[in-house]
Amino acid sequence: MSQNPQLLSPFTLPNGTVLKNRVLMAPMTTCTGFYDGTVTSELVEYYRARAGSIGTVIVECCFIDDKGLAFPGAIGIDNDGKIDGLAKIARAVKSQGSKAVLQIYHGGRMSEPKLIGGQTPVAPSALAAPRDGAATPVALTAEEVEDMITKFGEGVRRAIEAGFDGVEIHGANTYLIQQFFSPNSNQRDDKWGGSRENRARFPLAILDITHRMAQKYADSSFIIGYRFSPEELEVPGIRFADTLYLLEQLAARGLDYLHFSLGYSLRPSIIDTTDPTPLIDKYVAMRSDTLAKIPVMGVGGIVNKADAELALEHGYDMLAIGKACIAYPDWTDRIARDQNLELFIDSTHREALTIPEPLWRFSLVDAMIRDISMTSKKFKAGVFQEKVQNVTNELAISVSLETDRIADITLQTGDDIDVEFTTSFDIIRSRILDANSPHVDAVTGATEQSEAVKKAVSKAMAKSCKAQLLEEGGSLTEPQSYDVVVVGSGGAGLAAAIQACDEGAKVLIVEKMSTIGGNTIKASVGMNAAETRFQKLKGIVDSKALFYQETLKGGQFKNNTALLKEFVEHAPQAIEWLAERNIELSDITITGGMSIDRTHRPADCSAVGGFLISGLVKNLNQRNIDVMLDTSVTEIRYADGAVQGVELLNDDNEILTINAKSVIVATGGFSANSEMVVKYRPELDGFVTTNHKGATGGGIAMLQKIGAGTVDMGQIQIHPTVEQTTSYLISEAIRGGGAILVSQAGKRFFNEMETRDKVSANIIGLPEKFAYVIFDEQIRMKNKAADEYIARGFVISADSPRELAAKLEMDHHAFLATLESYNVAVEKQDDSEFGRKTALRQPIHEGPFYAIRIAPGVHHTMGGVMINTDTCVLDLQEQVIHGAYAAGEVAGGLHGANRIGGNAVADIIIFGILAGRNAAKHAMR
Repeated sequence: MSQNPQLLSPFTLPNGTVLKNRVLMAPMTTCTGFYDGTVTSELVEYYRARAGSIGTVIVECCFIDDKGLAFPGAIGIDNDGKIDGLAKIARAVKSQGSKAVLQIYHGGRMSEPKLIGGQTPVAPSALAAPRDGAATPVALTAEEVEDMITKFGEGVRRAIEAGFDGVEIHGANTYLIQQFFSPNSNQRDDKWGGSRENRARFPLAILDITHRMAQKYADSSFIIGYRFSPEELEVPGIRFADTLYLLEQLAARGLDYLHFSLGYSLRPSIIDTTDPTPLIDKYVAMRSDTLAKIPVMGVGGIVNKADAELALEHGYDMLAIGKACIAYPDWTDRIARDQNLELFIDSTHREALTIPEPLWRFSLVDAMIRDISMTSKKFKAGVFQEKVQNVTNELAISVSLETDRIADITLQTGDDIDVEFTTSFDIIRSRILDANSPHVDAVTGATEQSEAVKKAVSKAMAKSCKAQLLEEGGSLTEPQSYDVVVVGSGGAGLAAAIQACDEGAKVLIVEKMSTIGGNTIKASVGMNAAETRFQKLKGIVDSKALFYQETLKGGQFKNNTALLKEFVEHAPQAIEWLAERNIELSDITITGGMSIDRTHRPADCSAVGGFLISGLVKNLNQRNIDVMLDTSVTEIRYADGAVQGVELLNDDNEILTINAKSVIVATGGFSANSEMVVKYRPELDGFVTTNHKGATGGGIAMLQKIGAGTVDMGQIQIHPTVEQTTSYLISEAIRGGGAILVSQAGKRFFNEMETRDKVSANIIGLPEKFAYVIFDEQIRMKNKAADEYIARGFVISADSPRELAAKLEMDHHAFLATLESYNVAVEKQDDSEFGRKTALRQPIHEGPFYAIRIAPGVHHTMGGVMINTDTCVLDLQEQVIHGAYAAGEVAGGLHGANRIGGNAVADIIIFGILAGRNAAKHAMR
């Protein structure tokens, strides 16, 4: 092979297939498949848009077995029914003149139970992955190993039938094939484990069956590639010498290319950190003549032509382009024109770039949407040291800042550092650097570590800003000035801040907790609205008048009707406000107390809270909005009949004064303040709460100090379905999806879709004072929250109703009779026994069957400060307190004596927007 290969010249593989150039699109997760792993039209167009000038498109990994999903929205090749959808991708890519290669994999122990229907993952050995919350897998038997090899072969056959030009065997990223080769995850004592030779049997067997399938079903031009991770941090783990051994064995059997799996193509060893030599250099120097005949492909950090040429100079024959292909579908054409590219995406360009909405929300893309507000910040350039508290020890990180950006974040490592922490650190570091902001999503399964790093970066930025201010001759004691201060960073606070900023105001968010999100991040069911575009698309006939009447009835006719009218009228506009900011709630379900499907949630049916906060924070990062975390508002400054600003206390015990003409209080309710709850409702003493620990009613107390009146303080809602050991709320969407409630006697006892207060009262009225949420596989598949409950260990499952009753120590005769009676009611669409009129969706008869033990918990405080329809805070005489605004659960009156599920999310967004708009106008007039 040439020592100086040309990037855009044709390239011939060992099997004689000619690629138009040496550039390939890297296989990247898009999370865009349907729930069952089939292909969506969005995905087809995504790949079509990126084919053409690029030589080859490697389509994202397809699971070959339904226990092999390692991420949500994955596409599969596990049965023949998937062939037609995959064929659409192959045709789309090839129609543009590019080769189409499909990557195939199995997640092994990296598969999360919640993604595989609550089943236990499989792996070479029964050893959990070294990460937070990882499930302990079931070790494959010798017979199951042989079956797994057959499944890979069937996946290859299907790829050929779908029209792909080749397959890439995914032996990297700690998935099943790598797990078999790793001495860490494979501790078998049969022919599939033990020695390095035995551990190599599985990947070699996968290659062998791939060859057999290609010889039987494809022609000689069919491409076979293999992706590998060169090293593992674990001890014991794969070392570079082990990898070379495996690659030599693979090369001897025949391959068309090898694909280094690295975050950066010129990355050195992660084991020998004293040696800066890129691994590709070591590979070229150490490989045999046989291995040298197999082209090697690099990936990672290739954005511009110079990056590509440098990688080729180090010995790569081909290059896989990752994130640059997402940001620039025509990347190859741009490189041919010698354009200099920056790796970021304009937040308004999703549709123009043909990026599917699930991928747009995925961290891979989300991190590329740069925080343009940072360009307005002034840092003192330098390196700032901060401490990060891990679960077991304290670690130091260094934050390197340039005048307008976060340049780097490094972790000071030592002998006692664990692999789990360094892995999550690398991910959160990448997200922060790509976003140029600490306000990014935490790493799944490593929330505490992520938040600690984010906090350290925030503190470093604050120190740098102070240092720059002093250098410019400023004073740290002089009050800062903003147009609007928002107290609280839940959904109401974020919506208010974004809207106020869009009105032209200079905005500050103050949050007493260490993280953004408040109680909203725990929301599960969705957002109610009537007469929306998404209802009309689904053929749902609804009306604002009906929504108003049902909410009024649900609140026992104690609602503030002026607020309720404003709420109902603005709900569809709020749904559109979110959609315009790429937070689309397009799927629709139902909650108790409603007669129409009007509860809007994400398209993938996941919990609404995390989705909302992630989307709102992304919008926050695109605006000039300052955020102070770990900072309490000690006082709202009020004089001369108007708000003047706030006094703050941060976690360094510094007292800060902020001048502002408008203050929006969005601090939530007081469900987590047991003393306050018991003060108004003594009978709730001892109840658990679903709320986060910051929901203590501080905002109400602050506003009362400046004269605010309150309303409905004794109206405290308990949610009927709360897992008691963790205080985790089991979403009403499960019942809205067709689940039922059953007592310990095995019987239904009330209409599950009645309002929360009534359902709660009937559970408390049972002798055991708890019940079970019962559902089946059909309901689980349509409610992603159920997978989360399974992963958290809340769910008891069984293959049959009789077996489930036994596990619940329940009379199986009564339980079977209950299911039969309910299923008849579903068939007739008439639940005459309990009068359930909604969510009679399908019989509960498809195994597995599931149960979650629940009882009521304090969930929502309907009472709070008085506001008017402009969200202005009112005093005891119901007169406006000028400059004071409130939104969300801190304000009372809207919900009356009981809140309908799905109305809280609507409340925070609707009144958050109104508060932001009106507060900005007040401050700037």
